[in-house]
Formats: sequence, C-alpha cells, structure tokens
Amino acid sequence: MTVIGVFALQGNVREHVAMLRAVGVEAVPVRRPAELAAVDAMVLPGGESTTMDKLARAFELFEPLQKRIADGMPVFGTCAGMIMLASEITGGIEGQETLGGLDVTVRRNAFGRQVDSFEADLEFAALDTPYHAVFIRAPWVERVGRDVEVLSTVRTGPAAGRIVAVRHDRLLATSFHPEMTGDARLHGYFAELVRGL
Repeated sequence: MTVIGVFALQGNVREHVAMLRAVGVEAVPVRRPAELAAVDAMVLPGGESTTMDKLARAFELFEPLQKRIADGMPVFGTCAGMIMLASEITGGIEGQETLGGLDVTVRRNAFGRQVDSFEADLEFAALDTPYHAVFIRAPWVERVGRDVEVLSTVRTGPAAGRIVAVRHDRLLATSFHPEMTGDARLHGYFAELVRGL
C-alpha cells in the first residue's frame, strides 16, 4: 500500500490527509525524521513558507526532506509548498532557504496580500474539465527550467498567462490550494504518479 506523508508542522494538514484518503491512499502526518522515513511520497501544504522553513529545521526535518527529494522521492507542493520546492525564490525574506529540487523561480505573494485572494477556473493539462482553484496569498512561477512541464496558467484578469502549476518528473507543484476545493482530482493525479513508479 502506498503511503503518502503530509508535512504536519504547519498548514492545511487535515484537509490534505482527507483528500489523499478520498483517492484511496494511506495518508499520515509527518513531523519527525522517523515518520518521514516510513512514507513513499510527501505533500508540502500551504502555510507560511518562512515559518515552514524554521519549523522543519527545529524538528530536524529539513535536511532529511532535502535528501529524500534529491534521491527522487515524489513530492506535491501546494502554495507555500511550491515555494519550498523551488530552486529559486524572488520576494523571499533575507536568508530564506528552500528544500529545492524543482528547477523554477517562484515569486512569493505574487498575487498580493490576503485581501487579494481569489478563485478561478483553470485549464489543467492532466484533467479533462476545468479545475476550480483557490488562491490565497499565492505565489506564481516566473521561470521554468528546461525539463519542467507547465500544467496550468491563469486564463483571465491581471494575472493572465501566469504559471500556477508545474511538474518536473516526480515533483508536482501548484500555486493554489487543491485541498480546499472538494475536488480530489489533483490528489488522485499525484497518487497515480506515485503508484506508477
């Protein structure tokens, strides 16, 4: 049985666990290195990327996570989780580091502050029908590496054309919060990616 962990030091942990279970995956919260060692893949949820960075270090998860990602563990990063996976950040705070692995440049809070949060229907490369996405203080991708596949962009409004979902091999990342929609298709897509390895 595939076991997917959810980084559980901050963010929408329960919601991600529920979505993963809805698509038939065993899902467990991960707070410590021993728990990380027992999972096949990870979800890095939305939250506050600088806080997640500090907590991961405080709980001695940062380096083990970084190593597992470098060794090919599948990871799905959403919102702050996308920032944590990015090889480069713009708009970060002084000294902010990421776990890396995903060859993209991500802009923190690109769409603005909390009041600028919004919802949008997105065309998504891996899905047959549009996906209703929830953006909360969301990042966007400003640069993608040569091997990174763009899965979705914003279609309308001031951010039209901005990249909000990418995949590189075993790493999947979205600017938005798929755990807040009631639509489990992206969790299912990630689960299939993990099962297919």
